[in-house]
Amino acid sequence: MEITNDTADEMWLRASVMMRRANHQTFEVNVDATGEDAVSLRLRSEIVQWLRAPLVSDSAHATVILRTVTAQVADGLKLEGPAADEGWHIHVPALSEHEKGKSSDPVIIESPSTRGLLYGFYAWLEGAVPSASMKPQDKISSPDQPIRMLDQWDQSDGSVERGYAGESIFYGRWGSNVHSEFVNFPDRGAQDVFRGDTDRLIAYARFCASVGINAICLNNVNVRGYAIRFIQDPWLSRVAQIAHIFESFGLSVFLSVNFAAPRIISGLSTLDPCNSDVQQWWDKTVDRIYERIPHFGGFVVKADSEGEPGPYQYGRTHADGANMFARALARHGGTVIWRAFVYNSHTDWRDRSAAADRARAAWENFHDLDGKFAKNAVLQVKFGPVDFQTSEPLNPLFFAMKHTNLIMEFEVTAEYLGHQIDLNFPLPQWEQMASWLVEKNVPVSKTLGLYAPNPQLTGFAAVSNVGMDWNWTGNPLAQANLFGYGRFCWDNNIPTTSVSEQWSALTFPRCDQDHQKTIARMLDQSNEIYKHYAAPLGVGFMVNRDGHYGPGPDDYEFSRWGTYHFADRDGIGVDRTQSNGTGYVGLYPEKQAKMFENPNTTPDDVLLFFHHLPYAFRMKDGRSLIQRIYDDHFEGAARVEDLIRQWNSCKKFVDECRWKEVSHRLLLQQANACEWRDEMCTFLYRFSGISDEHGRKINR
Repeated sequence: MEITNDTADEMWLRASVMMRRANHQTFEVNVDATGEDAVSLRLRSEIVQWLRAPLVSDSAHATVILRTVTAQVADGLKLEGPAADEGWHIHVPALSEHEKGKSSDPVIIESPSTRGLLYGFYAWLEGAVPSASMKPQDKISSPDQPIRMLDQWDQSDGSVERGYAGESIFYGRWGSNVHSEFVNFPDRGAQDVFRGDTDRLIAYARFCASVGINAICLNNVNVRGYAIRFIQDPWLSRVAQIAHIFESFGLSVFLSVNFAAPRIISGLSTLDPCNSDVQQWWDKTVDRIYERIPHFGGFVVKADSEGEPGPYQYGRTHADGANMFARALARHGGTVIWRAFVYNSHTDWRDRSAAADRARAAWENFHDLDGKFAKNAVLQVKFGPVDFQTSEPLNPLFFAMKHTNLIMEFEVTAEYLGHQIDLNFPLPQWEQMASWLVEKNVPVSKTLGLYAPNPQLTGFAAVSNVGMDWNWTGNPLAQANLFGYGRFCWDNNIPTTSVSEQWSALTFPRCDQDHQKTIARMLDQSNEIYKHYAAPLGVGFMVNRDGHYGPGPDDYEFSRWGTYHFADRDGIGVDRTQSNGTGYVGLYPEKQAKMFENPNTTPDDVLLFFHHLPYAFRMKDGRSLIQRIYDDHFEGAARVEDLIRQWNSCKKFVDECRWKEVSHRLLLQQANACEWRDEMCTFLYRFSGISDEHGRKINR
């Protein structure tokens, strides 16, 4: 595939290759890595494809050497952390001022593993160590999280739940996607389900590996239609073909499974996880999977939530359900990832008690089960207690589940963040969540594996944001979200600005440095801008019910799924205090609970998540609560205009196709921000009766 400036199909990698080819006329590469495993073979082919370089057997004449090192040498390199074997060391020699690229000493990339070599190769390709330096340089890096995972929410009919970039890259649309436990599956060939676009799958696997992602779940956690049978032939054979591609790039492959599969597929009368027939069914199913996919990662399971079946209907716990899968997978080295997003709300908007507080759901379902999950079982917990909202506090389960393998879950796709229409780079929010201090001034990103039964089975996961759109992510600038997630998984302390500037430089090589920084600055500002007009001070779910895009202040307020803002003539917000509210504050340790109990010490970002306050309440800056909400909405809409101005300044440096696509979406964002401003300000003005101090028109 030829790589050019003006296409987006190779995302951030095309500029890397152009840079290397520009700085070096020729490469001769020696790969000293034992074995013929899939990753080693892929590494060799990547070198040939990307560098157009011959592989030479004699390292004495090589300009680049990649080699695996012994454990003793690795210790000397001081690769640290729970996934040190995936780390790398890169040495770039001094370059002659007059003969750049002709130094007699080679570039050396080394790692304890071939997977680490692959990561090191991409890191060097992307400029982790600048090749134009006149001084010798060394860089050592290893990932902070052992599991760095993407969850595909792709359906077998070709759709993507919460997908904003076209249809699935994995599955093709063949017809209606009926979900029923009693559906009679026709004997339909697997070719009718799987898209079979091998080139696109290879490209996606490459993107993931290039930012250090090492695991992927291939289908939606809400397992529907033919996806229920992906664990059986003929579909399993096609899954194995996909798995082979991703495994060659160092990604362990998982499948989401339906808890009711034994009944749907084989007609078992019970799904009780403690029943021997059910256990044997899963044992045999798992054995067949590993016959086809020897390095299969395991299962992802959503149970007893939003209508999905689970162990509760048999009087069993989530630990019982997870451990049934763990037992079947353990003898093959597999893992079950059990999602903690469990709630089946049937609430009444008039009920303000603890029983009606959806934020308590994960805690109430799981905190008593700490230490009861198998060693190869992992609990995947959303970073906040509700549902990927723009502003939430840390889920209190991260304080409570100290003896359970935990994964912190994020969302790369923009379900509540503007649908990849509105520019929103969520890395600042992720960094804020991961930096919450949990114990002895240690952030949650470090405590995930502190007491876990198996620290290697902890980490981060996120819902992916790619599709069949020409630029992969709908909005070309949303590619930064995928890139940023990988960087964040690898280095939990990497500054947002560092990530955005690297992505911008790699993605827009025709821009001069000033305009690359302009694009990076747009990204850095975007999350705060969106928050200003879409999430006033931590109130969530004020989105349009039909797809979650745009304002709908009361769309969910009276639904059975929960009540989220309680706006009335007296004030707004949810009282979750111990003194007068749902008591949710008490789920946090004493220090955090004391802070959240008092509105004057609660951070503004989550103020209305924890408190129902009168509109005249005085904020820390002296403004009234209602005035702060008005100001935020007007400021957010105005700052979208500044995003447009900044993007327009880059026009002559960006290819026309991408410039037009981003411009179109920024104009849609401008309209969306104005709609949020007008509807929300009007909504709250009619409750409060308080006018804007600045005389702006807010009552439509």
